Amino acid sequence: METDDVLDGAPTADTAARVREVIAAAGVSQREFARRVVMDPSKLSRSLSGTRRFTAAELARIADEGRVDAGWLLGTRSREKAAAPTVGVDGGRPLQIVRETVRLIAEHGFHAVRVADIARACATSSAAIHYHFPGRAELLEAAVRWCMDEDTARRATRLAEADDAAAELRQLIALQTPRTAQQRRQWAVWLDLWAEAARSTAVGRLHSEYYRQWRETVADVVRRGVGQGVFRAGLDPQAAALTLTALIDGLATHVLSVGGPSSAAAADAMHAALTTHVTDTILAP
Repeated sequence: METDDVLDGAPTADTAARVREVIAAAGVSQREFARRVVMDPSKLSRSLSGTRRFTAAELARIADEGRVDAGWLLGTRSREKAAAPTVGVDGGRPLQIVRETVRLIAEHGFHAVRVADIARACATSSAAIHYHFPGRAELLEAAVRWCMDEDTARRATRLAEADDAAAELRQLIALQTPRTAQQRRQWAVWLDLWAEAARSTAVGRLHSEYYRQWRETVADVVRRGVGQGVFRAGLDPQAAALTLTALIDGLATHVLSVGGPSSAAAADAMHAALTTHVTDTILAP
């Protein structure tokens, strides 16, 4: 069970019912709603069924997406949300702005990106950027959330294609190996966000929560693999996930530090090292 603090009290059995109302009002599938709030679909399903508690961060994102008061989800306040509505990036100009923001963060770093730089990349004015995003903070947060959404969607697609937990783990390793320009760009953004997490900024806390979800996803795969008999009996899913994700992080950081033609060889070496680790410590003999 998650140990994260919850908002204004503890979630009750009615919380899941209220979240279902929000999903129904959104008019999208449960999987699509999970993508929008940067939540693993299986966790949303378990939380709705009552076998898992929603965390504070999850309820906050659900409230933002549904434009309801987070306290209402917990049964402590009215439904109406007092805060300003969230900014959507479903397509068009907002999506272009967010994509260019992500590219600039990857190339120049989180704190080096200015609204003027983004406007120039989008061939528009700073005023046009502010029309869609009130300030730089809102824009950067939207860019981070979009990155997380994209990562969650890719992961869900790959896992759906796998026949068993061993295949799922191989898919996750392939996704995390920075071979393509897009993967390297994503990792460059993550490295910058870790520094934000260390400073406990708002965006940093968002990244920390997402990273915790990513590690739990790996733990869930390990747990399924033990149950299926394809992973070692008695394996601790949390410990295995902690070790594997730490190894992925360290190796990916090395790959990104290698430039030019050598980066492809470094990515191959990373993938080989991860595969060996999984074979030696996780797969059933």
